[in-house]
Amino acid sequence: MRVIAGQFRSRTLDAPAGLATRPTSDRLRETIFNVLTSRVEAPRIEQARFLDLYSGSGAVGIEALSRAASHVTFVEKARPALTALRANLTRLGITGGFTIHNSAVTAFLRQTESNPAPAAFDIVFLDPPYDLAAEYSTALNLLGNSASSFLAPQALVIAEHRRKDTLADTYGNLTRTRLLQQGDASLSFYSR
Repeated sequence: MRVIAGQFRSRTLDAPAGLATRPTSDRLRETIFNVLTSRVEAPRIEQARFLDLYSGSGAVGIEALSRAASHVTFVEKARPALTALRANLTRLGITGGFTIHNSAVTAFLRQTESNPAPAAFDIVFLDPPYDLAAEYSTALNLLGNSASSFLAPQALVIAEHRRKDTLADTYGNLTRTRLLQQGDASLSFYSR
């Protein structure tokens, strides 16, 4: 894996050993960020607050930092993934502009039921393990309902999923606006 563009362009990233973490491929990350910087979506990444749910090695959030996002919040609970994420940040010399939450995504999103969200995010990316299909609907339902305070008014939520797995067109206040398919993966884009 490598950073595609920006300040850390072409720098390599590590992933945790084993099959428990499936990093977003370079090609799919490039597609995501091409959409985020296209004229249709308007350049969304510069100075954006970015939430990387199920962040794994941090490849997507680090790509956002490389492309001038103002802050990235990583949410990951697997110890090997957290180790790889921290090592990648250290190797690239990234010392600020991010927060790491060692937490399950649902617990992180449910904190708004008793406390307001710390800050609204412009872009939310989620990529749960493909085998945990229920995580998609749980996280997207929370973001579209009780955790909607996590979203800025024009926020974009992007879910990476298996091409053969169909996500709903709506989750609470979130409506799918775009579906891109690439190889065995799909990207579903949601907004309010």
